[in-house]
Amino acid sequence: MSTIAPVNQPTQPTGPEEGPATTVIKSWKVPIILGVFTVLGFLLMVVFGRTGTSTMVLSTSSDLIQLPDVLLPTLPTGIVISILLAGITALSAWMVQTHRKVPLWLISVFAVLLLIGFLTWASADERIPVPGLLFGSLSLAVPLIFGALGGVISERVGVVNVAIEGQLLAGAFTSAIVASVTQQPLLGLLAAMVAGVLVSFVLAAFSIKYFVDQVIVGVVLNVLVTGLTGFLFSEVLAPNAATLNQPPKFERINIPLLSEIPIIGPVFFRQTLIVYIMYIAVAAVYYGIFHTKWGLRLRAVGEHPQAADTVGINVTGTRFWNVSLAGAVAGLGGAYFTLGSVGAFGKEMTAGAGFIALAAVIFGRWDPIRATLAALLFGFASNLQNVLSIIGSPVPSEFMLMLPYLVTIFAVAGLVGQSRGPAASGKPYIKS
Repeated sequence: MSTIAPVNQPTQPTGPEEGPATTVIKSWKVPIILGVFTVLGFLLMVVFGRTGTSTMVLSTSSDLIQLPDVLLPTLPTGIVISILLAGITALSAWMVQTHRKVPLWLISVFAVLLLIGFLTWASADERIPVPGLLFGSLSLAVPLIFGALGGVISERVGVVNVAIEGQLLAGAFTSAIVASVTQQPLLGLLAAMVAGVLVSFVLAAFSIKYFVDQVIVGVVLNVLVTGLTGFLFSEVLAPNAATLNQPPKFERINIPLLSEIPIIGPVFFRQTLIVYIMYIAVAAVYYGIFHTKWGLRLRAVGEHPQAADTVGINVTGTRFWNVSLAGAVAGLGGAYFTLGSVGAFGKEMTAGAGFIALAAVIFGRWDPIRATLAALLFGFASNLQNVLSIIGSPVPSEFMLMLPYLVTIFAVAGLVGQSRGPAASGKPYIKS
């Protein structure tokens, strides 16, 4: 729902240099969405409120600094949070009415308050281990983040990477075999990158050189890799699991001092090597895309390949090698399944993570940082259903299993809005 209102329109001409009136688009989308969630939150936390006390556990037994548990009376907390949500909704409506943009931090505060209220309601007379909830969320988000980074690189250079799922699965499969045979997880990590490059190589060859529809190629690659790894798992890995499917996992590395910071220390700085590589990858991809010559060429090819070709940039070569780089990054995410999380390859173990990573790319507006935050959101939604199932939440388990995918659909359809991807993404370049 949008209206266009004139701003600073003069009542009479002031001279020959006077330009047309400035217009501001007034969109009520954000207040409407916040209002809907405020009503839903009120119904859940107040009308159908629960009695009891919710306990938020902020420290683990191994923390150097022990924080006290936070006790929240369930119904009063729901009432207070409902009032705060209504206030933020009213404030956002006032901002739109006065032609101001609703800041992202205000929406974030709304989301955090709604989450606290929901957790308080769902955990009445139970304990929520906050560090465990966040740690599990990050663990589930790691392959999504690697996949999203690969998707950002690929789409920024002009190739739609629907094959992220296949790259993740190929990386997981290859890393399991190589690490099992060599008993060296680092070699498994390198093998996963090579497997991701090989999958992206096929994507690049058909979509860039032979101008085949990129989405079709990506879907076919996903089906091909799923079928191939499933067949090899049944015929090769399963009968020889002791030698081919028992890879050594990376050990956790505690960063001195940082790992002792309350709450965030156990979550971010007691992780495996792959997670620390992920931190570096997010920073490197962001800096590279927006602050280096490589990134400038990449974005130029993705936005206007004709202009890039005119100034001497090899459009085909730039796309080809950057799609391959994207595959290597996604392959790292696949290695996390077998070398950092599960510890063995399982048939179709990625379970659609590549498609959620692709949604994170869109939700993050093709920006590495925003895509990472979107992947963390999806990881949190996935882990939330695990935690609430353990504590015996009254929320139906079927709904909790749907939660990650509902968040994905809502995020892409409801929050992205009119965001535009790279102009030449998905369009083959034919040099004239």
